Amino acid sequence: MRNRYIEAFEEAQIAQKAKNIPEFRPGDTVRVGVLIKEGDKKRVQNFEGVVIAIKGRGTGKTFTVRKIGANNVGVERIFPLYSDSIASLEVIRKGKVRRAKLYYLRGKTGKKARIKERRD
Repeated sequence: MRNRYIEAFEEAQIAQKAKNIPEFRPGDTVRVGVLIKEGDKKRVQNFEGVVIAIKGRGTGKTFTVRKIGANNVGVERIFPLYSDSIASLEVIRKGKVRRAKLYYLRGKTGKKARIKERRD
């Protein structure tokens, strides 16, 4: 049960941002362009991985992306969907999964962690 004034305010904020956010869901492979500030310089660094969870609603909506980094170490990052630090977001591959949260991928590596491609 949320306050209708808060909901109206969040809808206005989302409409104001009006980012071109593509439709994606858990299991999809995405490339997130993150703005990195180093001193007085800014640059965009890409983070590519599988979306394992989407949480929240309104302006508080977040999504978790997991990738396998160097030395087969899993790296997860949680991104707020309407953050100014996200420069770009593109869907690389659509995954076919039957779960809303893919936390079971944390225990799998290599071929066991593969996700089939969705055709639609």
